[in-house]
Amino acid sequence: MVSAFVNCFKIPELRQRILFTLAVIVVVRLGSAVPCPGVNPNVLSEYFRTVIDQQSQGSVVGMLNLFSGGALENCALFSLSVMPYISASIMIQLLTTVVPSLGKLAREEGGREKLTQYARVLTGLLCLFQGYLLAVGFENPESIPLLHGITSVIERLGVPLVPDPGWAFRLMTVLSLTSGTMLLMWLGEQITDKGIGNGVSLIITIGILARLPAALLQGWSKLVSPSSISASSPLLVALLLVFLFGVVAATVAMTQGVRKIVVHYAKQVRGNKVYGGQSTFLPLKVNYAGVMPLIFAQAILLFPSTIIGFLFPNSPAAARFATSLSAGGLYYGITVLLVFFFSYFWVATQFNPVQIADDLKKHGGFIPGIRPGQPTAEFLDFSMTRLTLAGAAFLSALAVLPMLVQSLLGIPAITAQFFGGTSLLIVVGVVLDTMRQTETYLLQRRYDGFLKRGKIRGRSTFGPAGRTGPVQEGTLVWLYALIGLLVIAGVTISLAKH
Repeated sequence: MVSAFVNCFKIPELRQRILFTLAVIVVVRLGSAVPCPGVNPNVLSEYFRTVIDQQSQGSVVGMLNLFSGGALENCALFSLSVMPYISASIMIQLLTTVVPSLGKLAREEGGREKLTQYARVLTGLLCLFQGYLLAVGFENPESIPLLHGITSVIERLGVPLVPDPGWAFRLMTVLSLTSGTMLLMWLGEQITDKGIGNGVSLIITIGILARLPAALLQGWSKLVSPSSISASSPLLVALLLVFLFGVVAATVAMTQGVRKIVVHYAKQVRGNKVYGGQSTFLPLKVNYAGVMPLIFAQAILLFPSTIIGFLFPNSPAAARFATSLSAGGLYYGITVLLVFFFSYFWVATQFNPVQIADDLKKHGGFIPGIRPGQPTAEFLDFSMTRLTLAGAAFLSALAVLPMLVQSLLGIPAITAQFFGGTSLLIVVGVVLDTMRQTETYLLQRRYDGFLKRGKIRGRSTFGPAGRTGPVQEGTLVWLYALIGLLVIAGVTISLAKH
C-alpha cells in the first residue's frame, strides 16, 4: 500500500492531477476562512463553540456548518458551500423523470450539457435566495429559530453580530455568498476535468474532514481528559475506536456490494465473422440510492421543528412537539420510515428495468432461465426490490447510529457525526471513487494499485501465469486504520505541547 502512494508520483500525468487537486483544496480551505464583510465572525465562532457543538442533538445550522467545513462558523465567502449546486442537480435529475421533454433531452446528444447549464442557472437563483435569507437572519438573529441561543452570546460579548445593518449589507452579503458558491462550483468542475476524483463531492468531503480535528479534541476533552467530570476508562475508549473502524468497514462493504446478474449474448454471424457468444454480468448495487435517502430524511425532519418554533415561539406544546421531532423514539421511528420511503422512491425514479430489458433484447442478450422482454424486466424489478430492502435497512441503522452513540456515551454532536450518518457515507463513497480513479492510472502503467496487487501484468504480458486476484477489502480497512492512527497521534502531540 505504501508503494502505491509512492508510485502515484512516478506517473507524470497522475502526479500533475494530484498536485492540481491539492492546490485547489488549499484555495477552498482559504475561502472557508475569509469572512464576509459586515459580519463579526467572533460572535458566530463563540455561538458555535458554546451552543451548537454542545447541543444534545444536531441542528440545521450545525449540519450546514459541518458540510461547509466550518465556513458558516466564520461567516466566510464559502458559507453556502456547494449545497445549492447539489440541490439544483438533484432537482434537475428528478425533473428528467417527471417532465417528458427533459427526459428526452437527457437521452439526446449534447442533452446532458444543456441540463448541466440549467443546473448552473438554478444554482445561481438558489444562492441569491439563500444568501438573502442568511443576510436577513444575521441582521435579526434573535427572530429566527435557526440561530436560537445567539442572543445570550451577543449579550455576553457586548457586540452585535452585524454592526451596520441595512440594504447595503444585504446586497454585499448576497453578492459575496453567491460569488463564493459559483467559484466553488467552478473549482469542482476543474478538479473533475484536470484533477483526480469528482470535484464537487471531493469539496464536500474535504469540508467534512476539516471538522475531524475539532471533533477529536472535543471527544478527548469529554471522554479522556482528566479534567472531565465524566472521564471514561481507557478500555471504553479503545472499544469505541474498534467500533468506529467496524462501522467504517461495514460502510465500505455495503457501498461496494453488488449482485451480479449473469447475462449471455447469442452468437451472430455477419459475413465471415462471428459476433457475440460471450458471458458478462449486470451489477445491481445493494445501496443503489447512495446517500440521497439520508439527505432527504434529515431535511424533512430538521426543517419542520424549525418552522414550528418560528410559527409558535411561545407555545409549550409546540416546543415539546418540536423537541420530539429532533430526539427520542419518535425521531428514530420517523427517520427509519423516511429512509425506507426515499430509498424505494429513488430506485423507482432512477432504475428502469423495462429499458434495461429492451436494451438486452436488442443486443441479443438474455439472463439464463429468464425469457427476454417483460419477464426479464419483472425479474430485474424483483431483484432490485429485495436489494433495496437490505440497503434501506443498512441506511436506517447508519442514520440513527450517531444519535444513539451520542445519547449513550454523552459525546458531543460534532464527534458523533463521524460514527455514521450522512457524513461518514459521503466520505467513504468519495474516498473509494478517488482510489478507483487512481487505481486505473496505476494499473495502466503496470504498477501495484490500492485495491489489487499488480497481477494484471500476467494477463497482458507474461501469459496465463498471473491471474487477476479479487479485490482485497481488508486493504481499505487497514488504510482507514493508518489514517486514524496518524490523526490521533497528531492530536496527541499537539495536546502535549500545550
